[in-house]
Amino acid sequence: MSAASTPSLAAKVRSVDAGGHVVAAAFLGVTAAFALGEGEILLAGEAERRVRAHAGAILDAASDGKRLVTSSDDGRLVATGADGGREILVEAPGKWIDHLALGPDGAFAWSVGKTAFTRTKKGDRSLELPSSVGGLAFTPKGLRLAITHYNGATLWFPNADAKPETLAWKGSHLGVRFSADGRFLVTSMQEPALHGWRLADGHHMRMTGYPARVRSMQFTVDGKWFATSGANEVILWPFGSKDGPTGKEPRTIAPHSARVAVVACHPKQEVLAAGYADGQLLLVRLQDGAAILVRPADGAPISALAWRADGQSLAFGTEDGKAGVLAL
Repeated sequence: MSAASTPSLAAKVRSVDAGGHVVAAAFLGVTAAFALGEGEILLAGEAERRVRAHAGAILDAASDGKRLVTSSDDGRLVATGADGGREILVEAPGKWIDHLALGPDGAFAWSVGKTAFTRTKKGDRSLELPSSVGGLAFTPKGLRLAITHYNGATLWFPNADAKPETLAWKGSHLGVRFSADGRFLVTSMQEPALHGWRLADGHHMRMTGYPARVRSMQFTVDGKWFATSGANEVILWPFGSKDGPTGKEPRTIAPHSARVAVVACHPKQEVLAAGYADGQLLLVRLQDGAAILVRPADGAPISALAWRADGQSLAFGTEDGKAGVLAL
């Protein structure tokens, strides 16, 4: 897609000098927050403020809109608020906290190697997995955790005594997402493919054909589409029927000369943000693929995207330390 022929909102972007690789972005209320690779959190509200969250590198991050929770190779899980206040949630000296996920009622999960942990109002629980944890996600309804690992995923109710359920599929499973209605679970794999299950009956859904590994994926607000990176256009898998994408081809929108690096679906409308490996950032309408330029390519890959809860602002960051906030 030619940037020169695309309508632009670039003049409305507030530039932010992050000063380091932006691992994740989030909004804490109206304040944009950026997790930086070397352990800092940059809060970009009316003024900018930096908070030292970790003594090591940030490995994962998640937000519930009130706090940005980060994990690190310093063995800590830390929650940072919009006012810069920090709370150390977990300390595991000498351990790498690889992955984390936030759940309902303040629950959260984290992993160290082959062990997944949860903390709920009933206390801490842990579960040993057959191999290193690849990703974590809570179901949208109820307190159930999906844990990916080699040869599949495990579904675990940490507050119940029921035996965890295993969803088997050969290969290394990494990122994981539940559909908004909780009917489907999708994982990204070490190979350039996705795998999905219909949870009611364990029906398998293979989603292949990617030229590169899928590193970013998200369901659209209405749950009808599953948007992913991994190609030179945004790949949209159909999930509007009871069979999901089984027997169906994906749609593609927003083609570009560089690969899509990050996708973020608008929380209110059928729109998504697509960040590319050359630094270009587009807003794209799902209905017809019409695009608006937010940021022209400059060679630095987009590494993080986040919408504000009301959909009126978008935050982004790049691998070389640039960031910005677009107010719509």
